[in-house]
Amino acid sequence: MEERTRAYLRGRFRDHYRRTEITPPPAANEREWGYIPWTEGPDTTMVRHRSLLELGDLSEFLVRKRPQHVYFSAGRFRDPGASSMSAKDWQSADLVFDLDADHLPSVTLGEDSYAEMLAKCKDALLRLLEFLEDDFGFEDLEFVFSGGRGYHVHVRDENVLHLDREHRREIVDYVRGIGMDYEELIETETVAGLGRKTPTERRTLEIDGGWGARTHDHLMAFVDELLEMDDEDALERLQAFDGIGEGKATATLNAARNNREQLEAGNVTVHTAVSQLAERFATQAVERDNAPIDEPVTTDTNRLIRLPGSLHGGSGLKTVRLERDEIEDFDPLDDAVPDTFRGHEISVDVTRGGEVELGGDSFTVTEGDQSLPEYVAVFLMARGRAEKEKEWI
Repeated sequence: MEERTRAYLRGRFRDHYRRTEITPPPAANEREWGYIPWTEGPDTTMVRHRSLLELGDLSEFLVRKRPQHVYFSAGRFRDPGASSMSAKDWQSADLVFDLDADHLPSVTLGEDSYAEMLAKCKDALLRLLEFLEDDFGFEDLEFVFSGGRGYHVHVRDENVLHLDREHRREIVDYVRGIGMDYEELIETETVAGLGRKTPTERRTLEIDGGWGARTHDHLMAFVDELLEMDDEDALERLQAFDGIGEGKATATLNAARNNREQLEAGNVTVHTAVSQLAERFATQAVERDNAPIDEPVTTDTNRLIRLPGSLHGGSGLKTVRLERDEIEDFDPLDDAVPDTFRGHEISVDVTRGGEVELGGDSFTVTEGDQSLPEYVAVFLMARGRAEKEKEWI
């Protein structure tokens, strides 16, 4: 990045902060703060181990330093400005989840557009929220678009703040489905059979929530799919599974037709073939329904995370704090475009063109000198795809 470009972005970031009120996180004085300045050269240097007391008034600091990136710690400390982690004296930490579009298994890098990547990331966010809200029952949540490639969720329920790394690891394993055991989803009870001397064992899949409910949803969707087919197609579909031959396929299809109500109630002992099938769908549930979070972020009790309301130096977009009912309709490539950069054009030299979806429009940008809407130009400059040109009057 050329100095003219850096100087322009520094100045426009300052203009943005002059007209923007930033709300700090709870217990801001107990957190470590860090930032990355607009420095020359390829190496990124983080200025960290700062307390808010050292930075001063947050709004004034942002106008004065107009940093490329701004962060605060998930951890809370007695002495957040101390130069070593041990000297800071850790007290507690938010439980933070990070979803990055670049790391999602559903994203194909080089093929998916930026907009497509972010849409898939929002889908992953909504899956994560099912775990946090429904499975864990967390209530004190903050939702943030990172300004770059994904979303952050901060959990501040009192009962999680003091969890150590190992207990946070257990939460990570749960939402990722790591080590999930099908047998743990089954409730077993002994039932006296009518006219039988020997009692039987009934195995029921938990359907009220958690991985049991997710497994049951996949199983019943498959059962309903079978019931819509004719016999030949249904049997062929069942035999596509490893280990299911004609006999098991026929028994499974009969169970689906004759015992659907019991299957709906979670009873997987209507036939051994059905139980085996349910176990396969537990694996499928993990593959399709897990939340693909960045695991080290959640287990790190000292992690620095991007400040909501600040600008992302790699995109020029805002880091946006969202209300829960805003997530579904939130369009990051429009709603996160700063008003500061709207309404006028600037001259840039584009070094790498291509399609750009931003501000509710789609642009086909060619290489070379040209005038573009400022928010598009800032986006390209921040991503290393353009340099600032002189403005000619």
